[in-house]
Amino acid sequence: MISEADGRLIAESFLSASRMHGEPELAINWNAARVKEGILIGPYNSAQYLATRSIEYHLLDCWPILVDLSSGEARFGKLEEMPFWGE
Repeated sequence: MISEADGRLIAESFLSASRMHGEPELAINWNAARVKEGILIGPYNSAQYLATRSIEYHLLDCWPILVDLSSGEARFGKLEEMPFWGE
């Protein structure tokens, strides 16, 4: 079992590693993050959108990062999991 703080570090590293060349800077919205059933749910978007909330910087289809706090495994959420992370 890892701590939520360690889960946040894993999520940040996962997001950074997943960023493709030419994509805007991405950031996790820690104000909206939560733990549910041992899974850290980290919604993210462009850093510029999170800083300004200006719709012109909003990215679509940003499924949250899910970190299993029992194993430390990180991955993107899947559409079929939306009932779990979308509540």
